[in-house]
Amino acid sequence: MHKYVKGITLKELILFENDNYLVINKPPYISTLEDRNDPIDILKLAKEHHPDAQVCHRLDKETSGALVIAKHNDAYRHFAIMLEKRQVKKVYHAVIAGIHEFDNLEADQPILPSNSKSRIDFRAGKPSLTLVSTLETFRAHTLIKCFPVTGRLHQIRVHLAFHDAPICGDPAYGGDFVYLSQLKRNFNLSKNTEQERPIIPRVALHAHDIAFRDLNEEIIEVAAPYPKDFAVLVKQLRKYL
Repeated sequence: MHKYVKGITLKELILFENDNYLVINKPPYISTLEDRNDPIDILKLAKEHHPDAQVCHRLDKETSGALVIAKHNDAYRHFAIMLEKRQVKKVYHAVIAGIHEFDNLEADQPILPSNSKSRIDFRAGKPSLTLVSTLETFRAHTLIKCFPVTGRLHQIRVHLAFHDAPICGDPAYGGDFVYLSQLKRNFNLSKNTEQERPIIPRVALHAHDIAFRDLNEEIIEVAAPYPKDFAVLVKQLRKYL
């Protein structure tokens, strides 16, 4: 079990709670729904906290950030309808390879999802749209924010790869890992370390903001702070410009 997940409880992840919903800051390396290979998942933790809990949407196992959990069926149905009508606003942050000045780029290539990996397919793909803007540029990387208007499998990862801006730590879609030796001049690997480890050993993608309407039409808007590994990556990129 990964250190991010070991001994974790839902209570320590909660960013927002009312009678209808919980919004948590999902750690990386934990599945949203039940996974045969893992002894623990977000749904299991949620039901331990609140027996009628249902997860309203999914984040990939390696992706961290804001995740909404409904406390009862009416709340779950309400959120599902909002998702269907594209009334839930999700904003992701990602670190990508290269320097890119995106100003609300409309990535609208059609995506063909499969069980494990999606691809751009202009004949059989489903309509897809991701809006991308640059937040900060570094020496050889860029911090961006992404607003997926549609919700295809791996949509952000696929669209960014198509635009020659793969997410760091995402080899499935062409994204290389980031190493300190690439950033720091005169870097010396510790004598006790045989192989250098990447600064972040996962897909550098974080669900940073989510906004949706409660059952009484009030807006719930929650921001999820970066987890330690993502924060360290951004800190190192800023340090070695």
